Amino acid sequence: MENRITSLFNRKDKNIISIYFTAGYPNLLDTVTIISELEKNGADLIEIGIPFSDPVADGLVIQQSSEIALRNGMTIHLLFEQLKEIRKSVSIPLILMGYLNPVMQYGIEDFCKKCRETGIDGTIIPDLPLEVYEEEYKAIFERNSLSNIFLITPQTPEERIRKIDRLSTGFIYMVSSSSTTGVKGGVDDEQISYFERISGMNLNSKRLIGFGISDKGSFERASNYANGAIIGSAFIKALAGDSTTASKVTAFMQKFF
Repeated sequence: MENRITSLFNRKDKNIISIYFTAGYPNLLDTVTIISELEKNGADLIEIGIPFSDPVADGLVIQQSSEIALRNGMTIHLLFEQLKEIRKSVSIPLILMGYLNPVMQYGIEDFCKKCRETGIDGTIIPDLPLEVYEEEYKAIFERNSLSNIFLITPQTPEERIRKIDRLSTGFIYMVSSSSTTGVKGGVDDEQISYFERISGMNLNSKRLIGFGISDKGSFERASNYANGAIIGSAFIKALAGDSTTASKVTAFMQKFF
């Protein structure tokens, strides 16, 4: 069966809207509701964050959501348990995003196998070195039909970008700036020149832009230079407050359509 990520990009080449949220935030049992409501409201792709106590690449908003999720009792084991029936109702691609330490503790092979059983299409592990993936884990991921998605930044050398392009089976996650998530809002001229430079490399892989995408304007501007964009911190902020989770997801997504 064709990977759902590949199917998505084959079907839709522009303005792909990917939403990131932290599993177990704001409440421990919100995971399935958030995923279902995101799909219902037009999300093309969902990145489910595995909370971690030391999320180095994440800004304050995602760090705080991680702390709350861990306090709520979220673990990888529980997350898989929550997602075990997800493919009965949700058809869009789902990606697990997390740091290497908890995945190693779970066991790489077991983790990949569980992803396949659950219907997870890919992973983003920001601190998994490219070389380690290639030499030690690539075969395991491929055996379980799992795309591992790599990040590039404005500082990533061309040679490395080309290597990532060769190894990528899902898409390349273009980090829009060298700051942590949620720090910058909008898209500035410096970022545009980076986006144009990457576009000019004529890579084979599809690309989504993340970090600092917070509203319809920044989403559309970023999408001009890639296949779409990823929204994280702005969505997590929108999940705070007293109204129902479903209504918060709907209200947020309506801003993009």
